[in-house]
Amino acid sequence: MSDSADLFVRDALAPERRAPVSTTGIVGFIRTRLLNTPTNALLSAICVLLLWFTIVPAVRFLLIDAVWQGDDRAACLAENTGHAVGACWPFVQAKLSQFIYGFYPEPERWRVNLTFVLAAILLLPLLIPKVPAKVPNAFLMFVAFPFVAFFLLYGGGLNGFAVGWVADTLSNLIVSIGDAGAKLTSLGLTAHYPVVAWLLRRLGDVVVILGTAALYIVFPLEWLKQQIQASGQPVWADLAATALIVSLILFVLNGAFRNGWRALLTSLVVFAGIGIVIAVMRLDRGGLPIVDTRLWGGLLVTLVVSVTGIVASMPVGIALALGRRSTIPLVRIFSVGFIEFWRGVPLITVLFFATYMLPLFLPGNFTVDGLVRVLIGIALFAGAYNAEVIRGGLQALPRGQTEAAKALGLSHWKTTGLIVLPQALRHVIPGIVNSFIALFKDTSLVSIVALFDLLGSLRASFADPAWATPTTLFTGFAFAGIIYFVFCFAMSRYSLFVERRLNVHQRS
Repeated sequence: MSDSADLFVRDALAPERRAPVSTTGIVGFIRTRLLNTPTNALLSAICVLLLWFTIVPAVRFLLIDAVWQGDDRAACLAENTGHAVGACWPFVQAKLSQFIYGFYPEPERWRVNLTFVLAAILLLPLLIPKVPAKVPNAFLMFVAFPFVAFFLLYGGGLNGFAVGWVADTLSNLIVSIGDAGAKLTSLGLTAHYPVVAWLLRRLGDVVVILGTAALYIVFPLEWLKQQIQASGQPVWADLAATALIVSLILFVLNGAFRNGWRALLTSLVVFAGIGIVIAVMRLDRGGLPIVDTRLWGGLLVTLVVSVTGIVASMPVGIALALGRRSTIPLVRIFSVGFIEFWRGVPLITVLFFATYMLPLFLPGNFTVDGLVRVLIGIALFAGAYNAEVIRGGLQALPRGQTEAAKALGLSHWKTTGLIVLPQALRHVIPGIVNSFIALFKDTSLVSIVALFDLLGSLRASFADPAWATPTTLFTGFAFAGIIYFVFCFAMSRYSLFVERRLNVHQRS
């Protein structure tokens, strides 16, 4: 036994082994991921060559060979510098205000800056999860801020408030209904086929009856509007009347004397804040000087169009997605037709229709600003796309979630608002953000309908002969591309942060 054991005892040290192949760090990554097979080595070499022939010239153009100081085109000409000239950054410095404000009057540009600052102050707390008071902050951002931003950017004052606006809108609507009924009746009188003539006349009579019935709703509002105008302080009288009507409606809807006091108090506080804004901005005394939207341009128009489209398209998309899954045939057919129509036409067609054809369908005394028409068209267009994204999230939700909510006694709307939509939206965050990024870039198409966004202002600046150089064009588009990339990259990074925070990859 001892003899066999002695056979396995070494008389000398074992030789040293070779060091193990590194699988960590940069060297390990290159060895195991880039050069581990001949195919990967070939693809890696091709990628390195592509990067060499794209990134290196871009860096040389934008940084190394770029011109950073100068007063005119002479500083960016090769014959004056004695070497190859890259980006002409003095051109961007000279036109930076035009890229941001467009043709907005220079003495009034503080209003644009104040709007940007208010938007940042209200938006940042919403993006940071640990900041409290999300609901009041969201109300200020999505309800109060649009009105403040409108009067800051556009200017002007108030001639009334909601009561006067509703009365005027309903009056114009009734006039349109009456005109439509008269046109249908006249078509019925001139139709050659008896059945068609009878249908048109009956349809015209129905439309006229609807317009007459609407008069009973408008008459009290018109009387109240006349009393407000005769008060001597129409803005404050209209604000008080609107606050009283809205507060009483909320008071009744929330349980009246049992549970409605909190809604009543909240409504009165909100209208008191609106009154403070009116007083500070002097909206009851003419307000700020009016700056027509045709003078807006640059990054201002890009942000106004994109942010308004993003915010307004979400409720439109949610409503259409829910409507497409509705069990009511009329609602489902309308939602399907709306989605398919807006998805079946290009955005350029929508912009042309909203800008040039929509006024033809409005009454003669009813006009809508060109920028507002574009905003409405973009919101409806993006809403149709968001509807399909959200519908995908609704279909991915297990049916057991809805059945469990019904078993607990929740109503349809509470089930939708508290159970279904939060989970569905969580699952489609990448798709929604992708739609937002696409919409932000598609805002450059508004230059086709005479709205000078960032790219429109950039192209307008190329006409300045003082900066006509061979590199001006490339410098301008490189600057615009950097701005678009920063905004789009920030949205994509924040969406990834939200996905990780909500654990969207984990199925409950």
